[in-house]
Amino acid sequence: MSSNSQSQSLFSLPNWLTSYRSEWLRPDIIAGLTAAAVVIPKSMAYATIAGLPVQVGLYTAFLPMIIYAVLGTSRVLSVSTTTTIAILTAAEFAEVVPNGDAASLLRASATLTLLVGAMLVVACFLRLGFVANFISQPVLTGFKAGIGIVIVLDQVPKLLGVHIPRATFLKNVLATLRSIPETKLLTLGVSVTVIVLLVALEHFMPKSPAPLIGVAVGIAGAYFLHLSTHGVELVGRIPQGLPPVTLPALGMVEHLWPGALGIALMSFTETIAAGRAFAKSDEPWPQANRELMATGLANVGGALLGAMPGGGGTTQTAVNRLAGARTQVAELVTGAMTLVTMLLLAPMIALMPQATLAAVVIVYSVGLIKPAEFREILRVRRTEFLWAVIAMAGVVLVGTLKGILVAIIASLVALAYQVANPSVYVLGRKPGTNIFRPRSAEHPEDETYPGLLMVRPEGRIFFANAENLSHKVWVLIDEAKPNVVIVDMRAVFDLEYTALKMFTEGEKKQREYGMRLWLVGMNPHVFDMVQKSALGESLGREGMHLNLESAVAKYAEHASLPATV
Repeated sequence: MSSNSQSQSLFSLPNWLTSYRSEWLRPDIIAGLTAAAVVIPKSMAYATIAGLPVQVGLYTAFLPMIIYAVLGTSRVLSVSTTTTIAILTAAEFAEVVPNGDAASLLRASATLTLLVGAMLVVACFLRLGFVANFISQPVLTGFKAGIGIVIVLDQVPKLLGVHIPRATFLKNVLATLRSIPETKLLTLGVSVTVIVLLVALEHFMPKSPAPLIGVAVGIAGAYFLHLSTHGVELVGRIPQGLPPVTLPALGMVEHLWPGALGIALMSFTETIAAGRAFAKSDEPWPQANRELMATGLANVGGALLGAMPGGGGTTQTAVNRLAGARTQVAELVTGAMTLVTMLLLAPMIALMPQATLAAVVIVYSVGLIKPAEFREILRVRRTEFLWAVIAMAGVVLVGTLKGILVAIIASLVALAYQVANPSVYVLGRKPGTNIFRPRSAEHPEDETYPGLLMVRPEGRIFFANAENLSHKVWVLIDEAKPNVVIVDMRAVFDLEYTALKMFTEGEKKQREYGMRLWLVGMNPHVFDMVQKSALGESLGREGMHLNLESAVAKYAEHASLPATV
């Protein structure tokens, strides 16, 4: 693709905007209003997770959402922030702004968000969209479960109405247990009421704006029952009106960029996953590099208003889709409702109990912990279950930012393990057919031939797995003691030089033991490499065949000849 066409694909108008239909407007408006009822209270809750004032959540659900709506390739993706990003942001602020000063936190937020946005934009121009595929699904499952556990523990003191100093996970567990005798019963009552309400609404009325209803009940209770006079902490004053322009603090860049890199990776991973999950078959598939650009610029724009880092959220996107959204007009409506909230409803939100926000956070963070997915992974593949557990433990025990590194390393180790352990199948022939398939207990009737061992390796054979593959084949040879070993190469798409040397040495060793090696079904690239090598000279035409059928026929024809002929 030329640079000109690349530029057009990155900056051209989204296709829904150029082909918008009038009949989409009504469902888009309804979906936008419905999503706003979920996005606005949850964004404020996420701001508290990050240790930021609640209004930062409103800022994050305003301009970033509008920018993504205009530039993004997903028709229904809802972009503000997520639980995962919020806890990663909190971990970064704990290192950079340990005293929790409000003004410093806002500058740090603007700086961090700008760095995240800039990194996403740079990644777009470097065409790094494929990076989203480097975190496997089991590892992502474990990572999110770890995040869920950390968030729930972080919010429990707010449910109890107590304060504990932030520390490591295990220290936080002990501090929370020790603080239980100091629980404020009225605050706990508010928390339990909102949690029960949210769970009931999600169960019996799943299409209702449960977070909005929970927040409204909390505000009403605080107003009519004068909860603040009885020791229940409220959110407190929220600046009303448009957010002021917030300039980043360049002095913080050196300390924030490593965390920004991890947050950028998680932002993009969640964004592309949510966009793909909710794309219908008749809608364009989200384009990874264009998504990097859209979420990057959304973060850059949000940084100027003091927003926290953001990305696409699965829950709010699900609400948007279920409410009937057809295009990103729904997100423009959600952004407009956020603006109305900032201009008119800020005094009302100030009456919200902190315990209400904590209840909202816990109810929707518990959903990150999915035991059913762990069971499914364990049922399918025990090794990948281990990677999921490692990723979860990494987040819980070493922290969220380091947990990202643990998750990525776990994914890469899992990939390296799979690549270094290629499958090798012993083949048999289905009776009465020309079908050759891996031998199994399900088909004991499959035909084999005395003195002939047929094996089929799969995948690329190269320096990382050649030795392992050779060992597996020699184990099979020692068991079968054949005269001829046929290696079916149809599933081998590439043969690297180290692997070629392994075959050459193996063929020489087999001749010393009175056996012969035949290669079958090589693709043109592999065949060309073999022909040019010493292996090709050693095998000759008799040692290379087009398919298994002709090779077996050749063997049957000469089966009575000495193996060395």
